[in-house]
Amino acid sequence: MSRRGFLAASGAVAAVNLLPGVAFSAQAGGERTSTATGTLPPGVEDWFYLPVEVPEGVAELEVVYSYDEPEVPDGARGNACDIGVFGPHGHELGDARGFRGWSGGFRDRFTLSASAATPGYLPGPIEPGTWHVVLGPYTVAPQGMRYRVEVTLRFGEPGAPAKPNPAPETAPARDRGRAWYRGDNHLHTVHSDGRRTPAELVEAARAAGLDFITSTEHNTPSASWQWGEHATDDLLILNGEEVTTRSGHWPAIGLPPGEWIDWRYRSTDPRGFRRFVDQVHDAGGLVVAAHPFANCFGCTYEFDYALADLIEVWNKDWTAEEEAALHQWDGLLRTGHWIPLIGNSDAHNPTDAVGSPHTVVLADSLRREDLLAGLRTGRSWLAESASVQLEFTATAGGRSAGIGETLPVDTGTPVTFEVSVSGVPGTEVRVLDQLGLEHSATGSTSWTTYRRYTRWARVEVRRGDTAVALTNPIFLGELG
Repeated sequence: MSRRGFLAASGAVAAVNLLPGVAFSAQAGGERTSTATGTLPPGVEDWFYLPVEVPEGVAELEVVYSYDEPEVPDGARGNACDIGVFGPHGHELGDARGFRGWSGGFRDRFTLSASAATPGYLPGPIEPGTWHVVLGPYTVAPQGMRYRVEVTLRFGEPGAPAKPNPAPETAPARDRGRAWYRGDNHLHTVHSDGRRTPAELVEAARAAGLDFITSTEHNTPSASWQWGEHATDDLLILNGEEVTTRSGHWPAIGLPPGEWIDWRYRSTDPRGFRRFVDQVHDAGGLVVAAHPFANCFGCTYEFDYALADLIEVWNKDWTAEEEAALHQWDGLLRTGHWIPLIGNSDAHNPTDAVGSPHTVVLADSLRREDLLAGLRTGRSWLAESASVQLEFTATAGGRSAGIGETLPVDTGTPVTFEVSVSGVPGTEVRVLDQLGLEHSATGSTSWTTYRRYTRWARVEVRRGDTAVALTNPIFLGELG
């Protein structure tokens, strides 16, 4: 393997971010290892590809990588580098045929074979041809990033092919027909940067009183092929992917098993976001603008909100970031751009409470298409835990409407918004419209207004300054 690494001899970045190729000769058995080293400058591109020429007869491929972490001046970013791999069927943008796995910066090695793969990677034959190890320098120190990539090929007979085992499409013990269902749609396991196993996540979700969850590993669908091993009849497991770009994160939820969404673009790249939003929609899924004000590089949402189906205003604990996201969402709503809100725990570790918060959605059944329809139309509200019970309705002239719906009414007929809250005593219930806070009370309450003054109303339940529950709005429309 060339020791020129990822830079041309002059020190400039190699053309199209493709590195000098490496070839291994075929052999009857045993293994061969080769290593590349080099240095990436602070101004390096987002992605680099190391071609690896794989011959016939390889049963297993292993990659180990490392990079230095020098001390940096105050205010400077240190070194962090992601890793993944594409097989011989291509590594072009959006080409899922070649994708074989991703672990970001969570692991320093991975292994692939026909029968098994490191979590985050896809088992399958180690086919002969040009593979590409992809490195993503996330942040680079002023001194540059010295890296080392070691590739090992093990020769021999391939093992038995892995058998996909996706989650069932139903959870009959929790299906109540048309009802309110509780779900956490942003979760991680060891298949990306989480510390829980899939079995541990299922256990935590059931203990939290959830009806469904969505698995959203960073940039890989690997978990979707094994959820059937851990599924129960009282928890529906949906598939997703947290598409983790350098311009923000956007979970794609409700995907078919194995659907992969590319992440290799920024908000300034016209080839990127809209193309993959269309892919998600064509696959029947929804696009979520995740943690819009998260305070880490690449985490803040920088894409067009108009292309998102949902905005995650509540992610894990209620902090200033959530207040900013709620304010942003409310501002869009006031200007006539309603994108339903969603809340998720984004749980990574055993210390993170699954289902805190979660989204409660009105759906015709506990099935993927019905749950996504409820989320897409905003028939939903957010809760800090399953102990929170909430009802929010509007009535006028013998008609009524619920969360996410429109109540037709003339301008002279009074409209009464009623809020019923239980399970969280002592909390403050706030009713807000396009002018801001209009009414508040301790516990369940009602408020009467007219359409000439109010275009919509929504509810916040607070414990001090901390949110306990949030609703999507009820709209007031013309009677006609």
